[in-house]
Parts: sequence; C-alpha cells; structure tokens
Amino acid sequence: MIIKATIADIPAIQQIACETWPETYGGILSQEQIDYMLQWMYDAAFIQQQMLEGHQFYLLKENSEATGFIDVQMISVTETKLHKIYLLPAMQGKGYGQLLINKAKAFAAAHHAETLILNVNRHNAALGFYQKNGFVIIEEKDIPIGNGYFMNDYILEWKVK
Repeated sequence: MIIKATIADIPAIQQIACETWPETYGGILSQEQIDYMLQWMYDAAFIQQQMLEGHQFYLLKENSEATGFIDVQMISVTETKLHKIYLLPAMQGKGYGQLLINKAKAFAAAHHAETLILNVNRHNAALGFYQKNGFVIIEEKDIPIGNGYFMNDYILEWKVK
C-alpha cells in the first residue's frame, strides 16, 4: 500500500533513509559524506519545509510498517522531479521498487507533466533499474553540496507521453 506522507511520517522517512543509505552508497561515498548528506537532507525541519514547498512524499507500507518512500514534485508546468526513492534493503527484490517508480510515473501523468526526471549517482547500481523502466540519461552533472562534497550524477528522464 502506498499512502501520502504527512509531517507525522517524517520519522519513518528518516529511518528508511538511515537504514538504506549505508548499503546503497557505502561503496560509492565516504562514510563522512554519507553522514553529512543524511544530516542535511533528512533533517526533520528540512523535510517539513520541503513538504510545505510542494514536495509530495509517499510511503510504501507492508503490514502497516513503512518500508520505502518517494519524494516527487512538479518543478514546472511540464516537468516532474523524482527527488528521492528508497526502499529498505530487506524489501528489495520483491517488486516494491517497481510499485514506487510506478507511483512516481502516475504522479507525473496525473499532473499532466511531459517528463519525469531524476538524478542518480553515476555508480549507483539502481541505474539499470531506471533504464529498464524507460529512463534515459540526458546529462552528466557534478553538483557541489557543501563541505567540499559533490553529487556525481546522471540526470535521467522519462517521457510521460
């Protein structure tokens, strides 16, 4: 079941991120960069501000337990951005990632967007999953995030229509 998250769900979002990031990024980023990014991106006040600015968080629940989430936002009249998609490591391989990506695609279509974009670390194993789901690399970008760190990403795009 996928439900729209509220401010009350921020602790569940934080927990999923903290459990997922070490496995997802442990072989890609230093522990210091992971800690820095988790503290910055998953601060409760920061997530709440994002929700107030139009980010729509959706939680995937299995037996009433939050096991994954997405964060999507209309960034223009024609473009939706999938800011985040995470699934607990123990839940991966069960088709739940597909449910979450389908929810992001449905959100884009429901808002009459032409494209859905997302950033993916160039070394993230999930790149193949996105490509299998119709996303194509449209750009390569190194984004400074402070403290001397960069996000070394591909920008991917999925055409809604």
